[in-house]
Amino acid sequence: MAIAATDPLCVRLADDLDQAFPELVMDHQQLVFGVAVRVVGDFAADDVTQEVFVRAYRALKRYPAGRVREMRLRPWLARMTLNLARNALRGRRAYVDVAAVAESKQSTDDGPAQLIQRVEDQGMWRRLLAGLPPRYRLAVALRHVDDLSYAEIAETLGKPLGSVKSDVHRGIALLRAAYDAEQRVQERGIGREAV
Repeated sequence: MAIAATDPLCVRLADDLDQAFPELVMDHQQLVFGVAVRVVGDFAADDVTQEVFVRAYRALKRYPAGRVREMRLRPWLARMTLNLARNALRGRRAYVDVAAVAESKQSTDDGPAQLIQRVEDQGMWRRLLAGLPPRYRLAVALRHVDDLSYAEIAETLGKPLGSVKSDVHRGIALLRAAYDAEQRVQERGIGREAV
């Protein structure tokens, strides 16, 4: 079994937390916000994100340097976010927009028609992702939106690697089926308009 290489950021965090912490925030804020918004929606994602980084700083301050050097930051932060987001939901009976994903990366070269199409496509994918059962929705989002590896997702969710791979695979299959069904509905609508 190969030993994972130590993350250079972890080394800097262990050596000088105050100096390196802003880099941790910059490198991982999209991951943390993305997980938070899929669990609590837009209404509390900023608060959860802020709390994750406050708690991460406090934890890193307490941990021995050796532990910090050996950390796997992405799954650690994703797990912390998931736990805090779930805690934020406990006791609330509010609608949660779990499908909201990180802001789009739009090219400034796109014209108005391309921008409109991109916004419509993103809305469709958010809606389709939101329609997945929670077990698959989170696994697919962590893999394909937040770009976590299967091992990182397994660590984040506390599930066996095989279960994570299965959940992502099944989630993608459900997304494809939903997409195909939506395309058929749109084609029928266009066909009717032509008549």
